Amino acid sequence: MSISKKSWYPWLVVVLLWVVALLNYMDRQMLSTMKVSMMADIRELETAANFGRLMAVFLWIYGLMSPAAGLIADRISRKWLIAGSLGVWSFVTLSMGYCNSFGQLYVLRAIMGVSEALYIPAALSLIADYHRGNTRSLAVGIHMTGLYMGQALGGFGATVAHQWSWQTAFHSFGLVGVFYSLVLVLFLKEKRERVVPARQTTNLSTGLSSVGQSLGALLGTISFWVILFYFAAPSFPGWATKNWLPTLFSDTLGINMSQAGPLATITIAASSFLGVISGGILADRWISVNLRGRIFTGAIGLSLTIPALLLLGFGNSLVTVLGGGILFGIGFGMFDANNMPILCQFIPANCRATAYGFMNMTGVFAGALITQWLGKSTDAGNLGKDLSLLAIPVALALILQLSLLKPNVADKLAD
Repeated sequence: MSISKKSWYPWLVVVLLWVVALLNYMDRQMLSTMKVSMMADIRELETAANFGRLMAVFLWIYGLMSPAAGLIADRISRKWLIAGSLGVWSFVTLSMGYCNSFGQLYVLRAIMGVSEALYIPAALSLIADYHRGNTRSLAVGIHMTGLYMGQALGGFGATVAHQWSWQTAFHSFGLVGVFYSLVLVLFLKEKRERVVPARQTTNLSTGLSSVGQSLGALLGTISFWVILFYFAAPSFPGWATKNWLPTLFSDTLGINMSQAGPLATITIAASSFLGVISGGILADRWISVNLRGRIFTGAIGLSLTIPALLLLGFGNSLVTVLGGGILFGIGFGMFDANNMPILCQFIPANCRATAYGFMNMTGVFAGALITQWLGKSTDAGNLGKDLSLLAIPVALALILQLSLLKPNVADKLAD
């Protein structure tokens, strides 16, 4: 019996991809933590405008590339796509350690945007194919904790840079990723029920027709548009807390950023971890008795983020602000664990990576917009108030989700 047929192998897939998810977020976050160390060698980074350009090029390319990444993942081996993308962005990370100009960093950051965008749609659709029963939400949730952990560990790039050098940080983490891509080549296996005929991979007109059919099927489905909005609306507060919660904690509690930063990030990371695990287990059990079990679980998660945003926005004490952060993390984690599983109830298996690619794009663009808006809000002294307003699109998404998402099956394998 091949290893992929073993009963435990679907969980090995989650473990293998958990490490990739960690590296995915860690490698992209490191740069933001090492700015001060790098400025001595690359003087252009002294200006906030240049540093902003460096961070923005990744987000825009990552977002624009996401739908194409989904289309690719639905048509070629996801094993090789995942291993290849990890190898490329890890080599890019390694190469950043040799940069001596802003232009070199800018080009490499753009390449990283392309290579990292290829990962998430392929990984989540592969996990969904391996976990088709009552383990799907938990499996996806566990994978998402890898992203949270990578985001937290990205800060250790600054520690390595301080102890040794920023070049050492890039070299070390890049080498780890390159080596791990070889591990994936050996142990990660593809699982595809629908095999694309060889002629579709070699005939350009047939390939373009296939892409057109996939896009038509997705964009012509009302449920997909609802899911797209349902995913995008919470992305506004999701990115807001990721980028601005340390500032909010500092302003509200009157503490410096060296205290506010760890307090905010640990609060969100720990509570989100609890949310994805509990939300995954609850959804997997609920769907066995009710086809809307995953939808109801995601709705519970979203409903928790609404009072959380109000506590964060209007709270003026450690109890209210910390309580809001914990409540938001738990709710967002429950929501996060069930996005792909809910998508699987409406979108056939051969289009799921494409669908999630569009979802990823809307989420990233929502993050770019809200980060800029809250920057202006912070300068005007309105960060808390404007953060609380983000409860409005979340409430609308919750209403649309409960009103319109009514699946007929637990797992839609084909049209």
